[in-house]
Formats: sequence, structure tokens, C-alpha cells
Amino acid sequence: MHLPSPLPYFDDNYLWWLPTASGPLLVDPGDAEVALAQFGDCPALAGILVTHHHADHVGGLPKLLMRWPEVAIIAPDDPRIPIATVRVDDGDRLQVGELTVEVLSVPGHTRTHLAYRIADILFCGDTLFSLGCGRLFEGTPAQMLASLQMLASLQRLAALPDQTRICAAHEYTLANAAFAEVVMPENTALKHYVAHCRARRAAGYPSLPSSLAIERACNPFLRIAMPEVKTRLAAMFGAQAVAEDVNAFAALRQWKDGFRA
Repeated sequence: MHLPSPLPYFDDNYLWWLPTASGPLLVDPGDAEVALAQFGDCPALAGILVTHHHADHVGGLPKLLMRWPEVAIIAPDDPRIPIATVRVDDGDRLQVGELTVEVLSVPGHTRTHLAYRIADILFCGDTLFSLGCGRLFEGTPAQMLASLQMLASLQRLAALPDQTRICAAHEYTLANAAFAEVVMPENTALKHYVAHCRARRAAGYPSLPSSLAIERACNPFLRIAMPEVKTRLAAMFGAQAVAEDVNAFAALRQWKDGFRA
């Protein structure tokens, strides 16, 4: 299978795509123009995957449907995405061209947010970022923590290998790195990864995709139970306030929301 590729648009969004025998598969096309410039000559699209309803993820759908009227727009069962043609939910499996797509419910950023797994590729929208996670616009800390823990382990599915590609929807890695380095200043794996990402960005390349191994080792939101994170949070908020993982996660998210590098 081919590797996923990101097309940048707006300030920091990525439209991910995969080539298939029946045309490109697109993920979260918030801007139609970047998709049309890249794929406008293609006779068909294999399909479009939508993770959630925010405008920077769905804004391009009307124009793309005009160009390819038969394309399947696969999305959560959410009336805020009225243009969807195929509604999916947690645990669904569907065939898109020759690709098998697994659907995962990951509420937190929004209440109906989905992620899509294709072999060792994970399109996770605004739930999991490299070195961070999405803001809680609609969900609770408990929901987001459960979603992140599920993505980090995928225990109910076959165990994902460490090299699983994490295809997040935004280029937030270096901004998240500034916070992660404050939370985990002694994390050697984080230091190496940040240096790698800085070099990539300086050369004009995306920092993404990340990998599951990197995020498990370096992302403070996936390491909420680890002493290096819990100790830092206890110093900030008090040991009793962060004794439970969900409270520690809520405190970490609160800290990140107000963080300025």
C-alpha cells in the first residue's frame, strides 16, 4: 500500500490523501481549491473521509461534490455535516476501493469525532496531534482521555505496531513541543524528536506523519500516568488534585490552554 501524503492549506491544516486503484482517497478536505489543483484531472475519487464537522475540515465538500457527484463522503452521523452520503460510527468497517477502513469513535474535541484506521495508518483529525491533543470544545476530559488511551493502545483491535503512522490534521508539532519540553524537561526521546522535527520544518517539509512509538514516548497527553508528568502536575496543582488520571489530564489540558512559549 502507498504511503499517506499531506497537502497543506490555510495556516496549518493538512489534507491527507492516499492513492488507490479507483482514484485518490481524501481526508478532511477543508479547502476545495487545494484538492482541485492536485486532483482536478482525476476522473474519480475513491472517497472522502471526514473526521468531524468543523469548517476547516468540511469546507471543501460542496465544490468537490460538484466536481465528482458520485463520490462517497464518509462522515459521522452528525447533522452539522449535511452533505455526507455515508454515515458511519464506532466499530464500522467499510471497503473504499481496495482499502479496508476501520472506524473509531474518539469524542472529546467534538462529541461525534471519528478516526479512521487503514492498515498501519491512523487518520485522527483533531483528537491526537504530535506531542499534543485537541482542545475540548464539546467533550469532557474523561472522554478525551479515554479516546487518547484507546488510540494509544487500540486494545480492542489487533495491536498496532510501533511504526503506525499518526496522520494528524494540523502542523502543530513545534508549538506542542514547546509545552512538552516544559512538562518533561528530562525526556531524552522528546529532545531527539524535537530536533528532528525542527530540522524537517527548517527544510520545508512537514513534521508529520508521526508514529505511535514516538507519541507513546514523547507526548505528555499519552503519558499522563507516568511519574515525569504526574510529578510536574503535582507541583503545579497539588498532589491531591491530580491523583486520578482523569483529573491529571484535565489539569494538563488546562495548563496547555493557557500556555505561551
